[in-house]
This record gives sequence, structure tokens and C-alpha cells, in this order.
Amino acid sequence: MALTVLDQAEFADNPEPRCPVVLVLDTSGSMNGQPIRELNEGLQAFKDAIQADRLAALRVEVAILPFGGLVRPVDVRAAAPNQTPFDPGQPFVTGDNFAPPILTSAGDTPLGAAVRQGLQLLRDRKETYKLNGIDYFRPWMFLMTDGKPTDEWQSAALALREEEARKGVIFFAVGVEGADLKILAQFSGTRPPLRLKGLAFSELFQWLSKSLSVVAHSKPGEQAPLPPVGWAQVDT
Repeated sequence: MALTVLDQAEFADNPEPRCPVVLVLDTSGSMNGQPIRELNEGLQAFKDAIQADRLAALRVEVAILPFGGLVRPVDVRAAAPNQTPFDPGQPFVTGDNFAPPILTSAGDTPLGAAVRQGLQLLRDRKETYKLNGIDYFRPWMFLMTDGKPTDEWQSAALALREEEARKGVIFFAVGVEGADLKILAQFSGTRPPLRLKGLAFSELFQWLSKSLSVVAHSKPGEQAPLPPVGWAQVDT
């Protein structure tokens, strides 16, 4: 992977260590209506909370990878004059420049493909940090779904468990009503999936922003205690 002029300028302007997080979000047809509206409101709450913490806004990098029929990163950059075209291979943006799009729902649930692509995005981003001499925290993958995979997912689950075992990623899985938590549990070897209370997306994303702020205020390699989870319920 070659260095780009944009990468060099970005890290010269902001040499802070980075914590990349990819939000792998189910936008399949079953999310239509209130669920997708609540998800979009949750992303706005996440933006507001991250940008309220000056250090986290400089250190946390966010990419959004929706999966609903297609699996494709979306542009989350705040609009700027003379902005270069969006590169889906480099979808991360620091919190201070994060502007969540309005997601829409359609299609099936290619969860396996989404996890594989999310892992590749994180690997590529770590390589970019290394080439630019930027220190970084362990990357996060945050997965949300309201159903079960409609594609081949077993190899993706294995790849994710192996990456987690190498301490290459911190993985969280959240099931909305209708999600198959037994399948989700096979994606993580260390942390069981949680079921969202109703459609409490705003509470979920506020917790995520607080957690990432805790990480951002620590040092790379440190074990940062995360805030308690109040947005999940015990699955029965």
C-alpha cells in the first residue's frame, strides 16, 4: 500500500494516535419504518457525543458499512469545498469531520460478506497507520442486525474469531428484535452478543461514544474499563 498525499497531509495535521471503528449495520428490508428511523437518530446522537469530546474527536476514526442487499461503505465526511471524490477503500474519518448519512433499508442480509469486508477495511487502515508512523489503539468492529445471514457466513465468523484471538480487533454484536443470537454468538470467541431493548438505538450509540471516549483518553495498549451497558436485555 503506497502513501498518498492526502494521507500525509491528514496525519501531519493530526498526529494523534487513532482508534478506528467500523460500524457494520444491517439495512435490509426488515429494518424499514421505525427501526431505520431510530437507527439514523442513534447515529446522530453518536456524532454529537463524539464531537463533544475534543480528544476523542481527534483520535476516533469512524467508517459505516451498511449491508442491505449490497455491502458498500458510505461517505461519512462532512461536506467541504473542493472535496475529493469518495474512495470506498478509505472510508474512515475522524470524529471531528464525521457526518452520518441518512441510511435507507432494502434487500436481504449479507452479514458474512459485511464482516469480511469490515475486517479488510480495518486491516488496510492499520497498514496506513504503520506506513505513516501513527500509533493506534486496537480497532473496533460494531455489528448490528435484526435478522439472520442470507449468505455464507461461517468462514467470516471463523476469520473474525481468529482476528479477535490475535488481538487484532475488539468485536461487539447487537441483535435487534428478530435477530438470531445463536448465529451471532459464533462470530465472537470472547464476548457474547447482546439484544437491544426495543429500538433503543440512541442509548446504544451514546454508550458506544462514551466507550470510545474512554479508549481515546487512555494510551494504546492499555486496558480501558468501559461504562456499564444499560441498553441491552437478557435473551430468554
